Amino acid sequence: MKVRAQLAMVLNLDKCIGCHACSVTCKNVWAQRSGLEYAWFNNVETKPGIGFPKNWETQNRYKGGWELSGKNLKLKSGSKLNALLNIFSNPNLPTIEDYSEPFTFDYSYLKNSEEDAFPTLKPVSAITHKEIDIKWGANWEDDLGTTFESRSKDYNFKDIDSSLYSSFENTFMMYLPRLCEHCLNPACVASCPSGAIYKRDEDGIVLIDQNKCRGFRMCVSACPYKKIYYNYKSGKSEKCILCFPRLEVGKPTVCSESCVGRIRYIGVLLYDRDRIKEAAGCDEKELYRSQLSIILDPNDKEVISKAIEDGVPENFLDAAKISPVYKMIKEFKIAFPLHPEFRTLPMVYYIPPLSPIQSGLISESDEDVLPDVSKLRIPAKFLANMLTAGDESLILEALNKLLAIRIYNRNKILYKDNNTDSLEKSNLTVSQAEYLYKLLAIADYSDRFVIPTLHKENYDDNYVKKGIVGFPKNDFGG
Repeated sequence: MKVRAQLAMVLNLDKCIGCHACSVTCKNVWAQRSGLEYAWFNNVETKPGIGFPKNWETQNRYKGGWELSGKNLKLKSGSKLNALLNIFSNPNLPTIEDYSEPFTFDYSYLKNSEEDAFPTLKPVSAITHKEIDIKWGANWEDDLGTTFESRSKDYNFKDIDSSLYSSFENTFMMYLPRLCEHCLNPACVASCPSGAIYKRDEDGIVLIDQNKCRGFRMCVSACPYKKIYYNYKSGKSEKCILCFPRLEVGKPTVCSESCVGRIRYIGVLLYDRDRIKEAAGCDEKELYRSQLSIILDPNDKEVISKAIEDGVPENFLDAAKISPVYKMIKEFKIAFPLHPEFRTLPMVYYIPPLSPIQSGLISESDEDVLPDVSKLRIPAKFLANMLTAGDESLILEALNKLLAIRIYNRNKILYKDNNTDSLEKSNLTVSQAEYLYKLLAIADYSDRFVIPTLHKENYDDNYVKKGIVGFPKNDFGG
């Protein structure tokens, strides 16, 4: 057993309102530079939909993630020889049309038009500087903005008759915020020919060394979540860095800080690094449980002793013991990884959303305490295809817990009734239900973000250097 610490994130999809506050703040802070106009390190997608870039979940096209070859894992993109043969012409890359061509406007139309002419602006490509027609974008599918014919191609409709949801009465939608998953078994790291991508030992954040990157873009296709972007001006790949300069001083990421719905939680997980290959190499239906099994109990004395021996800082261990993400992921099992079938062991988890009952809110049987969660407007199979590699039972179990907490608190607040039947059916105690209610609904800032400061070996007096270094070239458009 080799114990390592990982900063992980949980997003409560039940509270996401699709406001894009996270996307806009992330864009303004990290991707507002020449060459990254098309890039969104954090974006919010409306589901069902094909996503951004187009059909990013379809690995038959992009060859992202891992696959089993006998008992061994191999990159879907192929062997090292295959990478060498395609090193200057990667056939699995998304095109600019799959993202959206960055554009600006030709303001000369305003300046040179006649005085009585109606003001108009024509979009101009930021790459070719020619007039273009805007046909796609990161928010093109917002709030079911496209036709059902397009939405029905969503990867998560696998084994579902999507035509049933074409009528207005059966329409459903949900929001899915996406960012780099900072995986335990990242395909991008394994695919990089120049060894520029690495996973930080101290907190598990995956980064790209800009000095080593040679712009081969194997990482772009190898990442199954398509969260690595190629900067066409610098010739290097860039990605979400989980705002590590903020995390190092105990502050949450920009997307978490700006989230209007307060849906994001950040905390420390301890995991067994020696079992990563075993966890990622099992049968597809067991991937979620296998990933869960390598997450260690931070209160176990043996785990603590081994973590100290392996160099995990004491403040990380203290943070892991009160980590909100550990409780939601491992203890209560209400948060799930995005597409575990990609076998990268992602470290951003999602709580599935409840939705209105499609039909029959009250069960015909008076003995039933809970409404049937299989009748929710968002199909359980759709959520299962997204979060548990198709295992509906895990999704239904989590939704039942979330619903039981609501029913218990509604009865307690409105009717002064402490009936616990709903909790017992979901295997929850009263104390657990009250803890989850506080955590999911009214959690304080300090409850949502339990972030240890980064341990440093040496401290320099940086004040004496203040003002003696100028702005590095290109940092501000130079």
